[in-house]
Amino acid sequence: MITTIIFDFGDVFINLDKPATEKELKKLGLPSINKELSDFNKLYEIGKITTSDFIDHYQKIIPNTRKEQIVYAWNAILKEFPEKRLDFIKKLSIEKKYKLLLLSNTNELHINWIQENISFYHDFKSCFDSFYLSYEINLRKPDSDIFQYVLEEHKLTPENTLFIDDTEENTLAAQRLGIKTWNNNPVTEDVTELFSIKSDLF
Repeated sequence: MITTIIFDFGDVFINLDKPATEKELKKLGLPSINKELSDFNKLYEIGKITTSDFIDHYQKIIPNTRKEQIVYAWNAILKEFPEKRLDFIKKLSIEKKYKLLLLSNTNELHINWIQENISFYHDFKSCFDSFYLSYEINLRKPDSDIFQYVLEEHKLTPENTLFIDDTEENTLAAQRLGIKTWNNNPVTEDVTELFSIKSDLF
């Protein structure tokens, strides 16, 4: 029986355009996001690099760019947050049938954008028993440490826990720890359909 639901944020609640950031950076003159830069971005995502240092690094590798241009390109991935998903999580929160947790790979610039552009962000956040962002806890998916951290923090039984994420690499990592998963497809599925799509779990 599921007693805890752990939700991802991007492409579960807020819509993403994942190729958009690289497209915008290329417009500024970046050839591509190579492995070295991808690893650098991951360090920012776990809070090992400050936002100021992050922007400075991009300004060095893309000459003659302004801070605002880098921030705009970086946040281009973030799109709309359909309000029906807020209604869904609010209802779950009120019903109190499940412990509700959010577990997201995200960074300070993205959260700042969300706070400024999603008017109901604080209402959304208040629906969760705990709200884990990778840059605040210095851990990221799909590393097993982040799942172990959440399991231990809340004394969760993996087989009674459901993890929802649009990235298969992340759900596979959770499965290896015995956690039930839903690797949702953001194109064809919506988190609001959870109890019909995954009815076998409830």
